[in-house]
Amino acid sequence: MPEDAVATFTATAGDGASNPLRAGLPAEQIASPCSIVFFGASGDLFKRMLLPAVYSMRLNGTLPADFALVGFARSKYTDDDFREYCRRQLELFMPDDGKPQGPLWDDFARRIGYITADFNDTRHFVDLKNKLAQNDRDFGTAGNHLFYLSTPPPVFPEIIKHLKSAGLEKDERGWTRIVVEKPFGTDLASARTLQRAIEAVFPENEIYRIDHYHGKEPVQDIIALRFANTIFEPIWNRNYVQNVQITSAESLGVEERGGYYDHAGALRDMIQNHVINLLALVAMEPPISSNADDIREEKYKVLSAIEPPAHAGVWSTSARGQYGPGTIDGSSVKGYRQEKDVAPDSNTETFAAVKLYVENWRWAGVPFYLRSGKRLPRKVSEIAVTFKPIPHRFYGESTDRIESNVLVIKIEPDEGISMRFEAKVPGPKDHVRSVYMDFNYGSGFGVQSPPAYERLIGDAMLGDQTLFTRWDAVERAWEIVTPILEVWQNTKDFSFPNYAAGSQGPDSAKALFADWRHL
Repeated sequence: MPEDAVATFTATAGDGASNPLRAGLPAEQIASPCSIVFFGASGDLFKRMLLPAVYSMRLNGTLPADFALVGFARSKYTDDDFREYCRRQLELFMPDDGKPQGPLWDDFARRIGYITADFNDTRHFVDLKNKLAQNDRDFGTAGNHLFYLSTPPPVFPEIIKHLKSAGLEKDERGWTRIVVEKPFGTDLASARTLQRAIEAVFPENEIYRIDHYHGKEPVQDIIALRFANTIFEPIWNRNYVQNVQITSAESLGVEERGGYYDHAGALRDMIQNHVINLLALVAMEPPISSNADDIREEKYKVLSAIEPPAHAGVWSTSARGQYGPGTIDGSSVKGYRQEKDVAPDSNTETFAAVKLYVENWRWAGVPFYLRSGKRLPRKVSEIAVTFKPIPHRFYGESTDRIESNVLVIKIEPDEGISMRFEAKVPGPKDHVRSVYMDFNYGSGFGVQSPPAYERLIGDAMLGDQTLFTRWDAVERAWEIVTPILEVWQNTKDFSFPNYAAGSQGPDSAKALFADWRHL
């Protein structure tokens, strides 16, 4: 197959039967040959998410046949030790029908290599260069290199510097790309510092800032929902929309991440990246094409139309909280300040809510409410578009409550779209009640949505930046949240903890907006 060729496969339902909703679709694409290097390959993200994603691509036939994987981390492994480590992790984190076995695993395993490395030592990056050259000879990887930074962010600049020192920033025979995990900086200043370090070595078209939310099927479907359906786009504006709520809630606490989380908090960890990116997709104008930069340009325009709150206005446009002891699913759980590696007087928020306005023609006056929190009643990520109420009521019994129409894009745990509308109750009376239409991706298309990382790693191999965040959008997102972050950091909240685990969140969120969707 030529290096730039793309292979396609006929899509089928999960049971092998042809699915009419997927009939005739070119389901998958195979990228050109390449080596992918995972920096931090002995870490949690690699074993739980990244390695299973790559192996799943092999199972699904979307990984190039001429492929190699290199782990690069401080843990001491030989190539054979690391292959066995990978096999054990796949046994743990792959579903039953994806366990490593047989000829397919044997071929995958022989393509795995490892370098025990100090990220501050250029010699180990020279070893990496030699390993990649060997992969080109042994596995036909054609000088194409994908570097994936799955290390703690403070290490990013060192890795980038040493890639250049070892001459790995480009290969005349093929392409070079770098995937950068979130968080991209811990504040505006650190994000700009990191950007300067990266752009000194890699041009923007080789930088893939990954946000795994973008790889989730319902998030990708926002564009299709809006721009492939004439019933939605004409009413997707200030004339018909009353408000937009974007929620990312978890029932879990900080688990084993207390040390990290106590220096991050909900605003940094979720609002600045995941949730604001969802807002940009919901509010963007129609791009002139499906080209990655045309789409990313429209997303940036949305963020540039959001005025960051003045410091004096932070408390009227935001709310924060910290969970205390409570009950989740009938079990008692401890409060945030009792979690491992959390300061006993911590001022870190585990709940954040923000009200923003997109100051352009389409959205003038429409509030966008964003919230994210831990130890809430259930895990749910969704976008709810609430439409304006009817202008004049003449139907229904006087005791009936006529609700506003709501369109809900369900991201997790359910993946689908729900629409609330009003309908007459059968019978002689003119009673009106809310009813729902639901679409579910799994049952609708007969297949399970691929894990987000599988889609994103595949796109990076293909050179498709559509689902990756451009620097100007990252910078603007930091500019939007920075006044809130500064005020919160410099104000001790003596009410913490101010919501019980398992509750709907702090009272300050209800004061910000009284009609949050019930979790």
